Amino acid sequence: QAQEEPHPAELKQSGAGLKVAVVSIAKIFQKCKRGASYREEAIAEQDRIIAELEKLSKEIEAEKAGLKTLKENSSDYMASAKELFEKQASYQAQQEFYKQQLELKDKLWTKELYQDILRIAGEVAKEKGLDLVFREDEIDFSETNANELGLAMRVHKLLYSGGCLDITDEITTRLDAEK
Repeated sequence: QAQEEPHPAELKQSGAGLKVAVVSIAKIFQKCKRGASYREEAIAEQDRIIAELEKLSKEIEAEKAGLKTLKENSSDYMASAKELFEKQASYQAQQEFYKQQLELKDKLWTKELYQDILRIAGEVAKEKGLDLVFREDEIDFSETNANELGLAMRVHKLLYSGGCLDITDEITTRLDAEK
């Protein structure tokens, strides 16, 4: 007696015949032009911020030195001390502001790029008739401490992908062509 062929929906349910691909998100972030451009801009902005904060720090040190030359009970001393404390408070506020600003910019940039990667991965998957696309990133064990290793093990879901189509380079190329 001849066996009946399984229905396509049954094939997909059982996992047989699925077309699967993998993508390395880390490689895309490292290799795409937007990543390189963003890193250059971020370094330039950090250098500018460091220079600005160093200038303010030197002004504070100069005012501290000048304060030592004044009599503690004089009106000049009190005015200089007030100015010094205001500059110190401003310095601390600027440090915190810049830290928050850079973290927010990094978060927004990362979110935007990741959303573009997801969109393009979906487009490529549809074009190639893929059923599933998994993230595949290698863990660098040489630079991980115990906490990082534990986190990597919790989030690293794909353990093996031998023979799967890797669409990382195609996604990177399309990202670079967009902007």
